Amino acid sequence: MCLAIPGKVLSAEDLGFARTGRVDFGGTVRQVRLDFVPEAAVGDYVLVHVGFAISKIDEEEARRTYEALAEIGVLQEELPPEEDPADAAR
Repeated sequence: MCLAIPGKVLSAEDLGFARTGRVDFGGTVRQVRLDFVPEAAVGDYVLVHVGFAISKIDEEEARRTYEALAEIGVLQEELPPEEDPADAAR
């Protein structure tokens, strides 16, 4: 199952061909494409689906959504630990 997970934008960068940012998902930080939400800025909350921020949401909605996802136990499935590059090379 793929869900949109709320996260907080920690940084944003325009690469010319794409807009990316680092997003914090309750302690897990991932690089995310921000192309679909050009108005998103550092400190904003976004919903992220398969590596793309698809909408901007307020902090309270992000908190409620994150808590609901944690309660039904899907966060581990949707946010597995990042793969260690050393493991991938083996």
